[in-house]
Amino acid sequence: MKFLIINGPNLNMLGKRESGHYGSFSLEEIKTYTNQNCPSEVSLDWWQSNSEEKIIEKIHELEQSDYQALIINPAAFSHTSIAIMDALRIIKIPIIEVHLSNVHSREEFRQTLLTAKAASIIMGGLKKDAYLFGVNAALSLLKG
Repeated sequence: MKFLIINGPNLNMLGKRESGHYGSFSLEEIKTYTNQNCPSEVSLDWWQSNSEEKIIEKIHELEQSDYQALIINPAAFSHTSIAIMDALRIIKIPIIEVHLSNVHSREEFRQTLLTAKAASIIMGGLKKDAYLFGVNAALSLLKG
């Protein structure tokens, strides 16, 4: 099975920002960790952008792809982007939204997750394990 992982703004700066919330691992280290511990039947493609427009375009590409699931960390766009939420509603594969921090224990504005309204499953507070748990959740949905 082939899954796409989309990462939103500032996630390229992991390991350099707010380690209390996000952990000390860089996105590259999280990618390596997740790939090494991922079930063998799953292949992961990782992608990151700080641009809302590019994220929407990448989501649109899923309609013409062979991916079986999307794991997305929209980061700050999860609180603000109706456009990303609408793009997610177009695709017909499982969508697992992950957050490294527990957004519900943070500032009030972070507790509204617009993009989560289009997700099959939402997970938060798992730090470096967020993506690995997301992969397993998508696999569970697909296997029924």
